[in-house]
Amino acid sequence: MLVIKCPYCEEERAELEFRAAGEAHIARPENIASITDEEFADYFFLRDNPKGLIFERWRHIHGCGRFFNAARDTISDKILLTYKAGEPMPDPATLQSATVTKGEKA
Repeated sequence: MLVIKCPYCEEERAELEFRAAGEAHIARPENIASITDEEFADYFFLRDNPKGLIFERWRHIHGCGRFFNAARDTISDKILLTYKAGEPMPDPATLQSATVTKGEKA
């Protein structure tokens, strides 16, 4: 089970208190009415699913109810960092180095 720190409540809680809400930092098209159906489908339905570092949105549903972002390693399923919604995405290179453990190669 994941232990997640809500950046608003500033407490670590079991993942049962939270709900994943998809990929974070998705840019909405500037003029969504002018894009093609294929471009809209790509924006609305397609998401990255990398092996390694991913940035996700989460909601603390059994706490403050607020959305926040998390950097998670999909290999170890470890949450490396949580931060408030609206804050800029952390530098992936800095976080990527934190996912490499002794004896592994980046």
